[in-house]
Amino acid sequence: MNGRETVFSETMTGSVRLAGESEPRAVRLDLTVRTDGVLLPHRSTEGRATGRIRIAGWADDPHVRGELEISPLARRRIRYRLDFTAQGGYTLDGWKSVSLLRPVASLTVLPFTLLVDGVEAGQGTLRFPATGLLPFLASFRFPRPQESRGHLAPRWDGRPGRTEVWYTTVTDPATGTGLWLHHGLTAPTDGSPACAHGWVALFPPDGPVRHARFGPEPWKPGPDGFSADGIEAGPGQLRGAAGPFRWDLTERPEGEPLYTFPRWSWRHEVLPAAQIVPSPRAAYTGTVRYDGGELRLADAPGATARIYGHGNARRWAWLHADLGDGDVLEIVAAVSMRPGLDRLPPLAFLRLRKDGRTWPRRAERSAVGWAGLGRFRARIGLPVWTVTGRSGLRRIGVTVTQPEDRTLALDYTDPDGGAAVCRNSETADARVVLERWWGRWRTEAEWSLRGTAHAEVGDR
Repeated sequence: MNGRETVFSETMTGSVRLAGESEPRAVRLDLTVRTDGVLLPHRSTEGRATGRIRIAGWADDPHVRGELEISPLARRRIRYRLDFTAQGGYTLDGWKSVSLLRPVASLTVLPFTLLVDGVEAGQGTLRFPATGLLPFLASFRFPRPQESRGHLAPRWDGRPGRTEVWYTTVTDPATGTGLWLHHGLTAPTDGSPACAHGWVALFPPDGPVRHARFGPEPWKPGPDGFSADGIEAGPGQLRGAAGPFRWDLTERPEGEPLYTFPRWSWRHEVLPAAQIVPSPRAAYTGTVRYDGGELRLADAPGATARIYGHGNARRWAWLHADLGDGDVLEIVAAVSMRPGLDRLPPLAFLRLRKDGRTWPRRAERSAVGWAGLGRFRARIGLPVWTVTGRSGLRRIGVTVTQPEDRTLALDYTDPDGGAAVCRNSETADARVVLERWWGRWRTEAEWSLRGTAHAEVGDR
């Protein structure tokens, strides 16, 4: 979800009589609607709709797209124009005529016409059922434009034994090149001065990975994000230089923050470490220059994430996958360094944002509750690692592949002086299969990413 959008979902059912047929067919329409800014009923608002239409024995298209004109008071109507495929291209065109004398009935009935190339191909009516009112109201998500900015501010309060990370990963759709910008703060446990460090790395699709480090140098806190000797990672801007690299990028957030770990763990530092994605979907524009070349980005998709805690896990795996159409998947699986916890299998925190909603609804549901060892299971390795699990009526299977020639290994030091190694690929592959229980397990959605997944496996 864009931090400046209002998002809601609705489901309507009814019937349609196709041209040349005597009997009506059952229809179900599931939509997710997005509007820029706050939805105000006294104004006319344009909405972008995506969803699924099912017409018994004739159509089942999960890729419906169209527009809504939401004008309940100004023009007394809510108009729908939706394009879908059923043995050809069709348009559903209709509107709810809003009456102040019978507001409930007028807002829940949608007469419509089916058109093909502008010619009428059928007529029908959809209704919003009374049982759908609570899910409809619960689906609303309103703009929170300042939230992601606040999550970028430094959290370190001077205590020893802490680490803090800002990292941004991007895929250039024009060239297939992956970009990784890592900015870190390390406060040693022995009380030594905190230092700032990091690196930049490029992952071209047809050549060796290139990278350069910066730091360590004394930590100089900035008010909004990471700042160290000309290198900045803050709201809307990333710039800096390291070795032969020079970068200057603007960031336009397109998604509200995603709490990969429970929200309370980020706010109250209950766990050894926690991760959050202030901008799970963002567009990046600017340049990355290096010896022998330049990467120009224009609204390239990517994300910015944050980590704060006592250091790295004993073993971990991470995935960020932009699934398209506003959908995104974030996974962190880890084995703790703490005695006792280090003997448990990896705890997997998985959050899937699909059609504006996040599943599982609570982050801890993916990590606890399955025989005390976690509801979701992670098998960490290279070049392939997996996460599988179930929550409610859904289950998911994720397979991540990090080819050796597209993976960069870098070592660094944790606050306790221990050595950690991360093996990162910004051009990884991923396959995701989401299933839902409808009397039996049926595929709800599946995605296959080739060279556009961002992934990492690490250990101490």
